[in-house]
Amino acid sequence: MSSTRTSTRAPAVEAHQLIKTYPGDVTALNGMDVTVEPGTVFGLLGPNGAGKSTTVKILTTLARPDSGTATVAGHDVMRHPDRVRRAIGVVAQNSGADPTATGRENLQLQGRLYGLKGAALTERVDELLDRFSLADAAGRPVKGYSGGMRRRLDVALGLVHRPEVLFLDEPTTGLDPEARTAMWDEIGRLAGEEGLTILLTTHYLEEADRLAERIAIVDRGRVVVEGTPDSLKGELRGDAVHLELREAVGDAGRTLLRSTLVGLPGVHEVLVDGRRVSARADDGAAAMPVLLAAFERVGVGVAAATVARPSLDDVYLRYAGRRYSEADADSAEQLAVAVAGGAR
Repeated sequence: MSSTRTSTRAPAVEAHQLIKTYPGDVTALNGMDVTVEPGTVFGLLGPNGAGKSTTVKILTTLARPDSGTATVAGHDVMRHPDRVRRAIGVVAQNSGADPTATGRENLQLQGRLYGLKGAALTERVDELLDRFSLADAAGRPVKGYSGGMRRRLDVALGLVHRPEVLFLDEPTTGLDPEARTAMWDEIGRLAGEEGLTILLTTHYLEEADRLAERIAIVDRGRVVVEGTPDSLKGELRGDAVHLELREAVGDAGRTLLRSTLVGLPGVHEVLVDGRRVSARADDGAAAMPVLLAAFERVGVGVAAATVARPSLDDVYLRYAGRRYSEADADSAEQLAVAVAGGAR
């Protein structure tokens, strides 16, 4: 998704040096900086446990940082939380809808909480039911909705009062591919047709690449790089080369492979981790035979090899120093420890 919009207005969301720790000395945020321009879709991309949801909790006044500052829609989140809440819509990871109430009843209640009533409320509820293809199910209890229908209702609930900024925290987690694609289309329409500012958190690389005009890659509670998806991928020269070894190598093997590969013409940014080797190559197809020959010379067997254009996974690997899937697994393990220790 791309945009040529520019603005001289103040940022819709701005956070500086947010720090947040949980009991057990678990650091959730370690100097988080976020700036979102009005009318854009901004993606916080990172593995589970990287600090994305904690950032959203602070920006939506549900948590306080240990230090740092943040404003949303021009309001300080700590000094004027009520003003912030009036200006935002929030779609959390877990549905906020009452499962025993109907879709229409949920929207009506949400509207009343924001001061809507009478014909204005009815009109807004009908508009949202139609927009999110929920009109036929409006009179049914939400507990009978599919996962995709519930998620569409969650987004509709966040839009009832026409917020300036919409926070979508992992909006497609748990959805099947068809429902996820439908949600992506709707988010794109919200940004394109209404000019709504959207801050999206996701751990899906494809989702960030497709939806966000700018992304900030988050790792271990801080932003490691920010830019448009195309510009970030464009910074990586040539092709991404990934090889899987027949056996994992130790420290001595890593040192040998790195010293061997970095000396090859047109090969850059070599990373060796266990059985996996990643590198940049000016011309991946031409470099592959040279790489395989180098592995053979040092007696290291290769089980599989691939060449591809740069992806956000490669961007993450470059700036975080580890593969995205590995970071996701590490973060999940750390989260489990934190939960066991009472951090949540």
